Parts: sequence; C-alpha cells; structure tokens
Amino acid sequence: MDLSRLEINRRTALLTSAAIAANVINPMRAFAQETPRKGGVFNVHYGAEQRQLNPSIQASTGVYIIGGKIQENLVDLDAQGQPVGVLAESWEATPDGKTVTFKLRKGITWHDGKPFTSEDVAFTAMNMWKKILNYGSTLQLFLTSVDTPDPQTAIFRYERPMPLNLLLRALPDLGYVSAKHLYESGDIRKNPTNLAPVGTGPFKFVKYERGQYIIADRNPDYWRPNAPYLDRIVWKVITDRAAAAAQMEAGELHYSPFSGLTISDMARLGKDKRFIVQTKGNEGNARTNTIEFNFRRKELSDIRVRRAIAHAINVPFFIENFLGDFAKLGTGPIPSTSTDFYPGPNTPQYPYDKAKAIALLDEAGFKASGGNRFALKLLPAPWGEDISLWSTFIQQSLGEVGIQVDIVRNDGGGFLKQVYDDHAFDLATGWHQYRNDPAVSTTVWYRSGQPKGAPWTNQWGWEDKTVDATIDNAATEVDPVKRKALYAEFVKEVNTELPVWMPIEQIFVTVITAKARNHSNTPRWGSASWHDLWLSA
Repeated sequence: MDLSRLEINRRTALLTSAAIAANVINPMRAFAQETPRKGGVFNVHYGAEQRQLNPSIQASTGVYIIGGKIQENLVDLDAQGQPVGVLAESWEATPDGKTVTFKLRKGITWHDGKPFTSEDVAFTAMNMWKKILNYGSTLQLFLTSVDTPDPQTAIFRYERPMPLNLLLRALPDLGYVSAKHLYESGDIRKNPTNLAPVGTGPFKFVKYERGQYIIADRNPDYWRPNAPYLDRIVWKVITDRAAAAAQMEAGELHYSPFSGLTISDMARLGKDKRFIVQTKGNEGNARTNTIEFNFRRKELSDIRVRRAIAHAINVPFFIENFLGDFAKLGTGPIPSTSTDFYPGPNTPQYPYDKAKAIALLDEAGFKASGGNRFALKLLPAPWGEDISLWSTFIQQSLGEVGIQVDIVRNDGGGFLKQVYDDHAFDLATGWHQYRNDPAVSTTVWYRSGQPKGAPWTNQWGWEDKTVDATIDNAATEVDPVKRKALYAEFVKEVNTELPVWMPIEQIFVTVITAKARNHSNTPRWGSASWHDLWLSA
C-alpha cells in the first residue's frame, strides 16, 4: 500500500499520539481551595456546524455543546455517573414498568418569562422525542401518552415495560425539554426557535451568526442559587483545526472539545502548562468509527460485497500506524467500555484478508475489468482528523481489490442532509457514540422504521424483522441478566448481516485552559450545562 498518499506521516502520528497519551493518563492538576470567581467570557471551539441547536430534536454532541447550556433535561449524570434530577426532582416506576411518574421542580421559568410546567414535558415527549429525535424515536417507541394531572407531575405511560434504569440512563441525552408555547403551531422541524433556542438553562441565547459564532449570556433568573458564574459563552466556528490550535495558544479559545484538534497539535499543547489535554469528562461518550452501507446500491445490498469490503481493510495496521494509543480494535456496536452489556469479541468478525475479499467480490459476480469492478461514493463526516484519515485509508484499501472510491467532503450540515435525508451516498463514515445503554443510541443504527432525516439512525434501506424483534425485546426487558443476553444476540445478528461496520473503538480527547475550574467533572461534561464552570484570574 502506498502510504505516502495519506494525509499525515504515520511516524509523526505514532509519536504524537504517544505524547498525548502521556498527558492524558496523568491526573488532573490539583488546585488549592479557591473561591469561585464571577464573570468572564468562555470561548469554545465549534468545529462543524449542524444547522440545529435544539437538543430535543437532534441528539448530538455538536448540538449539546451549545443547546445543553440553554435548554435543560429532566435528568443528568453526576460526578459518579449516576442519575441526578435537573428539571425533574424525583421519579417512580410501577412494578410492571409501564408507568413512570416524574415530579418536576416548581418556580422555573422559560427565558421568555413563561412558566415551565408538565405540559411542556408532555408535548416534547410525544411530539419531539417520540416522532423526531434521532435516538428518542426508538427509545420511546412504546410510549402511548404522558398525563399531566398538575403542573408539576408528568406521568409516562408505556404499552410495554420501560426499564427505569434504561430510561434514567437515556434522559441525560434524550430528555431535553422544549417550550410547548413556542412549538405547538406549525412544523416543528422548521421552527425558527431551533436556531434561536429558548430554554430554562443557565445561559440565554443571544445571537447566531452562521459561519462565525454563537453567543449566549448569563441567565440572571436561573433557578440554581448563585449560578452560573460566567457572564458569557462564545462558540467560535473554526473549521481549520490548525487555526483553532493557534487561537488556543493565543488565548482566544479556552476549550476545544471532542478531538477537535489535530493529533500533533494536541501533543504540543499537552506539554504546555497553560492547557490540560485529557479524556476525562468524555467517559459517557465512547465512540466507534463506522462504515455505513447504502442498500439502495445493488452491489452493497449483497452481503458478500459488504463482507469483502470489511476484509479488504487492514484495521490493526491503521490503528497501529495512525491512531496509536487512542484506539483499539472494535468488535461491534457495543464497545468494551460498556461493562453492563459488552458481549465480548466472540461474535462474527472480519479480519484483514485481501485474498478473501477478492474471492467474495468474484463470487458475487463483480469481476474486475481493467482492474476496476465498480465505483462508490464515500461521504466522511467532518468531525475529526481520524475520520479524514480513515476515509483516505478506506479509499486506498478498496482500490487494491478493484473498487474505486470517490470521496465527497461536506460541512456538518451538508453531510447530515446528504446521508440521512437525501440518502445521496454509497458509503458513509463517521462516529457512533455509545451513550450508556445500547437502547439509547446504538440500536437506532439498525432498527427499521426510523424517521426520514433523523441523523445517526438506520437510513440505509436495510430491514431485518428478526433484528427489530431482538431490539424491541431487549429494550423492554426488566431483568438485567436477560437484557444482557438479548444484546449479545443483537450484536451477533448485526455483525452477521453487517448493515453498518464499527471496527475501531476510541474515547474523545479534549483540550482546555488550565484557568478553567469545575470542568470535566461529569462523564458527559462537554454536553452538560456548565452552570458551575468558572475561570480563574
């Protein structure tokens, strides 16, 4: 393989990844007892716009990084990764698992002054989470109604059992609430409030200048005492990773989330005492690199072709030479970080075997003519350097077995539209983010019947009733032992059929100023509210 065509030198990648790892494994710097400082502006690197800011209808770190400071969820995770109430004060489930009652906080108002009530929760759950939200539609598949006997009570009723531990794991990401009075008229997807959000959170939306910045200011009427500390958050749209690193060094940025900088820049900044480079605060967002197959292409609807593509790519070589210490071989849609549900590696796998790949393509009837069998269009997501490298590696690897790959690059919004709405792709590659439970974010990649256009869901034109049944049974099973067994069966089934391949497992790396306090203190900190974040002088 001609590695010279790849976008960075593999030796540099190895050295820099090892350098970052050395910093990552060090404990966070300890600070003497300090009094929180009020005021200040926190500048955030925003690498890829998604043209959406409402986390009630689009679950994504690229939305939470902004919308999670403005809107709030019913439940979030505390420092130990356990559910803690936000808009909900308490919750209770009936023994049959079909009814879950939430008691809501009193005295909370939306940023426009209207009171927050159970009607907002009911409207959001039935009209956004169940019908639109990319992960929520599967999670809430059997939700039949939300009763509101009073302004502080929301009673969720399910056709099939909803395991309480599953729901509480899901709500940190899939439990953001929107204001009913702003959405009850017209098309929710086209509502201008989606790009000028109104919430109950610690920060109030001010302005969105597309391609430049988003601003939110301190909410003086926030319900938590003495919060927030910051006066303002500014998200700066910077698509050039080198430019973002330069702004970090110049003090113009305080935070670059979700592996947004290059490997070499993270290594350099990790040696600079002005910055902290770490994986802490991302434990709830393990990610796997993907290859998604569009079954509308006859070639890709053939299981032999999909398996050939997997066998044609030397994943261990790519990890060793380009990702180093920050990745490991993936074994399916449930990563090894999921201690409750990881089934182990003993499921159908596709090790590198170029000869087998060629034989499968020949068997499928796609003989090489003049060295070429057919051409595919590959759309990589513009999220991180590893995706860009991975897409180039895919192109080169498939070229060696006679499949021409043309890479089409887009901004974030363009990628999401072409793949998940227009279905204008053959192959796509990006990240699957595992969010605490397979039913929250994972099974939606495989279950049929997902809303058209919902990002990171099954938009491949693939349907398997057996897999659908396994997914539904696992999501409604209250016995944890039986749930784990069902998810092991799910992994076996989807690794066999391979509508999506997830061969690389990683955890995000972030870069943050050493002046920041109370950062990275929850497993999903980048997505959290930042009500307690402050900057030292």
